Formats: sequence, C-alpha cells, structure tokens
Amino acid sequence: MQNTQFAEHAPDTELEENAVVSLREKICYGLGDTACNVVFGICATLLTFFYTDYIGINPMTVGMIFLISRFFDGISDVVMGFITDRTHSKYGKARPWILWMSVPYAVTFVLLFFVPADASETVQAVYIVTYNLVNTVVYTALNLPYSTMGSLITRDEFSRSATQAWRIFCGPMGKMLVVVSTLPLVHYFGNTQRSWIIVSVIFSVIALVLLLICFFNIKERVVIKAAQGVKVPLKQQLKALISNQYWAMCLGFWGLAVMMSTVSGVIMTYYCKYTLGNELLYSPLYAAELISQSIVVLIVPHFVPRFGKRNLTLAGILLVIVAQIVWLCAPLSMSAAMASAIIRGIGVAPLWANVFPMLADAVEYGQWKTHVRQDGMIFSAASVGSKIGGGLATAGIGILMDSVNYNGLSSTQPQEVLDLIYVVCMYAPIIFSIIIAVLCLMYKLDKFYPQVIADLRERDRQGVL
Repeated sequence: MQNTQFAEHAPDTELEENAVVSLREKICYGLGDTACNVVFGICATLLTFFYTDYIGINPMTVGMIFLISRFFDGISDVVMGFITDRTHSKYGKARPWILWMSVPYAVTFVLLFFVPADASETVQAVYIVTYNLVNTVVYTALNLPYSTMGSLITRDEFSRSATQAWRIFCGPMGKMLVVVSTLPLVHYFGNTQRSWIIVSVIFSVIALVLLLICFFNIKERVVIKAAQGVKVPLKQQLKALISNQYWAMCLGFWGLAVMMSTVSGVIMTYYCKYTLGNELLYSPLYAAELISQSIVVLIVPHFVPRFGKRNLTLAGILLVIVAQIVWLCAPLSMSAAMASAIIRGIGVAPLWANVFPMLADAVEYGQWKTHVRQDGMIFSAASVGSKIGGGLATAGIGILMDSVNYNGLSSTQPQEVLDLIYVVCMYAPIIFSIIIAVLCLMYKLDKFYPQVIADLRERDRQGVL
C-alpha cells in the first residue's frame, strides 16, 4: 500500500537528497580522509619497519600481530555497520561518529609507539596486540561511518563521484604527509623510539583538527523515509548482503587495492634501504606515486559519464602492469624507480577514485534488488576486505622475511633476503593487478544503473523501499 505521508513530502526530499555538493563541502569531506590516512599511512607502510628496526621485534611476530588485529577489525567493521544503521541523532546516523571518535583516535594513535623497548618480546607482543586492537576499534568507529557518508551526502551519481574524488585526493595527501616526512623527522629528532613518539604526537594533533573541520562542514542529505523506524532482522540483512553481487565485487576491489598498496608500501622501505642503499629514497618515490595518483583522481570523475567506472578502472590497472615492467628493465636505477612510481600512481588512480562510488552504487542496487537499505552494513562489510587484505599482506611479508632469517638490527642482510625483497617488490603488484582486471570484466552495474535510480525514485514517491 502506498504511504501517502511519504508520497506527499517526496518532492522536497528528492530535491534535497539529489543536491549538488559544493566545492567547500567536498574539500572538507576529503579532509576527513586526510586525517584517517595519518594512521592508515603509518600502519600500512612504516609501523612494521618501526617495530622490526627500532624495537627489534621478530618480523613474523609483527606480521601475525597485524593479522590478528585486522581479522578482529573485520568483525568490528560489521558490528559498527550495524550500529551506524541504527544510530539516530540530530546530526544523522553516520556524521556524529566523526565527532565522537576524533579525540580517542588521536590518543590511541600515539600509544602505538609506546612499546617498552627493554621488555621481553612476550611483553612487547602483548603491548602491541593490546594497543593495536584498541586503535583498531577506535579507527573502525571513526572511518566506517565516515565512509558511509559517501552514500548519504547526496544521491546524485556524478556529484557523489566528484565528492569521492576529493576524498581520494585528500586521503593520499594525509598518507603522503606521514610517509614522506616521518623518516626525515625521526632522524631530525634523534632517530630513536622517542623520536617516533614526538612525530606521532604532531600527526595526531593535525588529524584531530582536520576531523573537526570535516564534521562541522558536511551534511547528511539522503534520508529514506520508508526505511525510518523499520528494523530489519540481522538474518534478513545478511541474506540481502550476500545476494548483492556488486557489494562482493567492491569488497574484492577494495581488499585487493589495500593489499597491493600495503605490500608495495612495506616492501619498498626495505628495497630502498638494502637494494638502493638509502632508506630515505623511499620518501621521494612514495611522494611521486601519491602525487601523480592524487592529480589523476580529480580528473577521473570528468570521464565517468563517457567511459564508465568499470572501463576507467580496467584501463588504469593495466597501466600498473606497464609501470612494473618499466622498473623491471632497470631495477637498480633510481630514474626507472621514479618513472615506475609515477606511472603506477596514474594507473591506480581510477581504482581508488571509483571504488567508493561503486560501493555507493551497490547500496542503491541492493535496495533496488532486495528492498532493504543497507548504507552502513554494505560499507562495513566491504571494508572487511580492506582490513583483512591489509592484515594478510603485512603478515605475509613478515612470514616471508622471517623465513629467510631477516634481522632488522643487522646492518647487512644475506642474499636470500635481498632476493626475496626484489621478487615481492617487482612482481606482487603485477599479480594483484591481474586479479583486479578479472574482477573488472565481471562488473556490469554501470550499464543499467540509471534504470536502478529511476526505479528507486519512483518507489520513494510511493513511500516504499
């Protein structure tokens, strides 16, 4: 039966939820991801290096700790998605969590570096596990609702894509800030554990300010009237989620993107230190990749209406393979490494620019197919792939490094360590790219998405899901 109350107010609601997001709001939304990437950037790239080369912890131990944390993180993502969908406040259901978690986020980030250096490895491991889990929970409670805002800030497809492009532009800027400046700052402050703590405090303050700017300058617009007050049983939600094949593909895209980024980020530190002979070369290489990625990310939305998200992502990921081939031709050349980094940044840009709009599209597709609206659940369940993917990548590197007897406190490494670093650095991105390309060929939602939105708007006017 048609709900006349919902239908009566549909025109005003439709106008609001399909609003074009202003440039100011897009930038402020993006700054939230800059703040989130302060932690993600360190954890995905340099935290392993800190634990192995400054604290002296066995790399396999570090890898397993990260794996445990990420699996727990995956579970907490689903729980947080469930909580987000049931949050009701004057700020909405996702936006208030940005405010509530901003201070805990800053504090738990700093605690990651307070590992007791003179304690036994068991005590150190317990400390790392404890504070990684605490940081994981806080980060999830912040980042999951923040990501969910991607489907709630507007329902206009192209404004949504442009907003997400600013997120993916600003996010790597935060990552680049910490990754490029951390090692030089650590050396400047004395190159000790205390130096890492000082640097983490600086970054946590910056992140806190950016999160507050984000919270006070964005707005939730998409409010599905027919979904308000409707409590869908968890079993029905999980059934709807599993039947949404495009959510599953986005889980794969996001998870593989994080795995490729994590493996490249972690292993390149060791490659620069032991193969190129200077760990500080990591900063300009990483900066080159992120800058090229960030520039192209802002351009990608302008081509989405013509080529579609899938096609742009596929073309970009093939370019990543080309980038690795360039480096393989001269693995000891800094010039080849720099050229490869720039090309790789251009190649991954469409994937990062499109994965979150694709997730938002999967939310709409899921509602269209199952009559269940799952903003928080879909974003949380997809982020499980990214968390577990990052954990598997870090753990995998730790296990591999331990298998060849890597010792982070030694100034030189045996040849088998150098060979392993070379193989992972050169070939891992190619393997990930091939898998992502296969997923792209399976993705068909771009073709009939306009009809999905048209049908949902008609249902909104009728007051039904």
